[in-house]
Amino acid sequence: MSNTAPTRRIPTSQVLFGALVVLLGVLLLLDSTNVAPTRSLLTYAPSLFVLVGLWAFVQSGFRNVVGPAVLVVVAGAWQLVALGYATVSELVVYWPVLVIAFGLSVVLGQYRSRVATTDDSHDSLFAAFGGVERRNTSKTFVGADLTAVFGGAELDLRDAELTDRPARVNVLALFGGAEVVVPRDWNVKMDVLPILAGASDDRPRRESEHDEIDLVVTGFTAFGGVSVTD
Repeated sequence: MSNTAPTRRIPTSQVLFGALVVLLGVLLLLDSTNVAPTRSLLTYAPSLFVLVGLWAFVQSGFRNVVGPAVLVVVAGAWQLVALGYATVSELVVYWPVLVIAFGLSVVLGQYRSRVATTDDSHDSLFAAFGGVERRNTSKTFVGADLTAVFGGAELDLRDAELTDRPARVNVLALFGGAEVVVPRDWNVKMDVLPILAGASDDRPRRESEHDEIDLVVTGFTAFGGVSVTD
């Protein structure tokens, strides 16, 4: 019997983002129902999104830089205004920084591989105010978490293989889009909740299809879209 301890998976950016949104909602509910005075705590809400951006740096191995950096800068500026250290009029003059960040994302894309490659059995992508693309080549792929907030995330699974079916890809797309590219013969089940958004399997129909489900795409999208292509 093997004594090897199971590998612990660190929380993904999607899990952290969801947990912080839940925390923010709880604080808002306590304040709006007069159960507890949480308005002073809500002043520090922007710092929660700074934390998400910093964690996205770590999760991507510092490969995804521009998107998380913009999130940190925007949330940080919001926090300065909330604490009274600056005013909106003082900070709005720096809006060209966002244009510079976009340009940097284009330039950096020319000096590194267009699509990062990983062989992890479980993948995690986070895109905010930008885009991220990744190709997974794992021989034991089990799932992934994709988060796109004002950005786009693409996961290419055409070189991945499955051992335990179905694999699961969990998607959160808010004002952004997520695309999952799969082998043509995979049977994919879409279980995404769209709110003023779209979720679809855009592959052409095939004459024959096996009954076993290879991949389940779950999650939520609002003002964005989730698609499966080949």
